[in-house]
Amino acid sequence: MAPNPTTPPVLFDRGLLRTRQDRARRLGTASFLLDRVAEDMVERLDAVLRQFKHAADIGTAADQVRLALAGRVEQLEPIDLTALKTETLPLQPQSLDLAVSALALQFVNDLPGVLAQIRRALKPDGLLLAAMIGGDTLSELRQSFAAAETECESGVSPRVAPFADLRDVGSLLQRAGLALPVTDVDRVVVRYDHAFALMADLRRMGATNILVERRRKPTRRATLSRMAQIYGERFADADGRIRATFDVIWLSGWAPHQSQQQPLQPGSAKASLAAAVKGPVNRG
Repeated sequence: MAPNPTTPPVLFDRGLLRTRQDRARRLGTASFLLDRVAEDMVERLDAVLRQFKHAADIGTAADQVRLALAGRVEQLEPIDLTALKTETLPLQPQSLDLAVSALALQFVNDLPGVLAQIRRALKPDGLLLAAMIGGDTLSELRQSFAAAETECESGVSPRVAPFADLRDVGSLLQRAGLALPVTDVDRVVVRYDHAFALMADLRRMGATNILVERRRKPTRRATLSRMAQIYGERFADADGRIRATFDVIWLSGWAPHQSQQQPLQPGSAKASLAAAVKGPVNRG
């Protein structure tokens, strides 16, 4: 039987994600990105002059968002995506004033479907505010591994997840039926003594490779050593420390409501576009 063309591909091993997140908690979580996102989320919500009663936190792996929004939201229900057998969210239609998510949506297999579910769960004029990893995140690590594997193993395996870019996310918000969609990127560049320190932080974030198509054999020591060498050669500053890029994509949108600003109806403009752009004519 041919596969259903509407079924999204399964990119991520959800069970492995839960295992990696549990390991990160045991190791002691590296939370600097999540701390930053939680702080930024409060600032962004403070710009919205309204109170939110019923909210859900979609997939955030720790308590930073819940603690940061205490007092700003009356009721915040956490939804653990790794505990679900499918990506069907346990949300009732038009039950939420606010949906938030911090650094979780990049691990969703069916992002369009999850955004559509959130849209249905929002009350009219309800808000989605989320941050996800995307863009050029870990591009340095990706390039260094690819070069090292090409040299040492005559082939490249998928090690860093494919990330959505800003335009893709904006289009998905519109596709989900959210009004007034807004996206922007917060680029965070973190410096490390060497590539292995970066990889240790990724383990403590629960953000190491969970791709279904990942290589199952342990990476050869020679490949790891060459990767670290290439990373240092290509992406180090003058003091020898390496750079690692994290792009945090912010996305927001509202469930449609008649009180929101509406686009003009075709033909309702009082002056034509031609008249607006037509300049004075100089006659000789």
